[in-house]
Amino acid sequence: MAAVIHVVGARPNFMKMAPLIRALRDAPGGFEHLLVHTGQHYDEHLNDAIFRDLELAAPDVHLGSGSGSHAEQTARIMVAFEALVRDRAPQLVVVAGDVNSTLACSIVAAKANVPVAHLEAGLRSGDWAMPEEINRVVTDRLSQLHLTPSADADANLLREGASPQGIVRVGNCMIDSLLRNRERAQRGPALSHFGLRAGNFGLVTLHRPSNVDDPGRLRHFLRVLSDLAARLPLVFPVHPRTRARIAALEISEAALSAAGLQLAPPLGYLDFLQLESAAAIVVTDSGGVQEETTALGVPCLTVRDNTERPITVTHGTNPLVGSDPAPPPVGDQDETIPVELAGVTRFITRSQIRYAQAQGDYARLHTPAGSHLVRIPLSTLEERWAAAGFVRIHRSTLVSLRHVKEVRMEHGRCSVVLDEVELQVSRRHTRELRDRLLRPNRPAE
Repeated sequence: MAAVIHVVGARPNFMKMAPLIRALRDAPGGFEHLLVHTGQHYDEHLNDAIFRDLELAAPDVHLGSGSGSHAEQTARIMVAFEALVRDRAPQLVVVAGDVNSTLACSIVAAKANVPVAHLEAGLRSGDWAMPEEINRVVTDRLSQLHLTPSADADANLLREGASPQGIVRVGNCMIDSLLRNRERAQRGPALSHFGLRAGNFGLVTLHRPSNVDDPGRLRHFLRVLSDLAARLPLVFPVHPRTRARIAALEISEAALSAAGLQLAPPLGYLDFLQLESAAAIVVTDSGGVQEETTALGVPCLTVRDNTERPITVTHGTNPLVGSDPAPPPVGDQDETIPVELAGVTRFITRSQIRYAQAQGDYARLHTPAGSHLVRIPLSTLEERWAAAGFVRIHRSTLVSLRHVKEVRMEHGRCSVVLDEVELQVSRRHTRELRDRLLRPNRPAE
């Protein structure tokens, strides 16, 4: 029977491949579908758990490549996979993503004249310092069938000379896995295990060598995360690579925990998905987490200078904060404010607020994305935010000077324009507003 080989090697590959393998194995056609695990990332407990979580059968073949340098690992996978290709003579090899297994098996298949299909083809960060970028570009060059997740991926491939007939936009299979398993994840034990409530914590993942291998940069990240954890408890499932680097810094887990940063072992797929869905914010350097948080509508701060998934920035919830994020200057911190959205606590920042109005005993905060009622009196906000450029223009209204576009005076009446909103200034507060606008230290746009 003709064989199709599906290659997985690292955790993200499983979530991407699961929907495709499930669909193909249920489809007619007379093909034998072999799932090959290269062993690039292997933990017996986590691997058993992830196949169970995704409702996949165990791999048919395990190559057992193990870890090592990029060259060592890629070479071991190539040697083992070449023997398998020679033995099984597949009609097609399907690879996913951008890990070393993807590159190694694509090279072997191409040299054996076996067609390659690349799932998640066409993604580009433009950063050649990333090993994953090299893997993506070379794999796409060797592939005959490019299965893309988005329009930007199609455009990248066409710009590089790929045949339009070989480009098929199939969408994001990782999100197919998320949607299939989200309800199961919500019934899981992860929240109760960590003593958390939805919306009242943040989730952290860091694993990229560029972020964790430099001791100074990693120490800086931990300091910034500790500063954030002082305002919002953080759960940090730690990648083995990151844990080893933290241990080398001689920073104790007890010290991080005391700062509100709770370190945990790597989590299974469903446990992580439950925490990700319920988090107020996620901090990550993972491309897959960028996509998942966008699908879930959860704010995500990506500690990278670029991304191969720009759609998560332009259409999603994912701002890039850079690979060297600095904590806010002392005395000028951009305060975070918890707000309720659809019964779940989310966070907005003070700099997003254009104006605030009294509503009963509390205040309603107005941002470009909407308004939010908070259980804080307007007088308290006025006192707290005076140094940040907020000024009262009416007994029931505070306005942020950084958002004032125009001040109008007509017939002795004053008003301020903020984007498309015009607010009246009471006579009593007109002089104060004028004086604040004339001060040289008015907050910059």
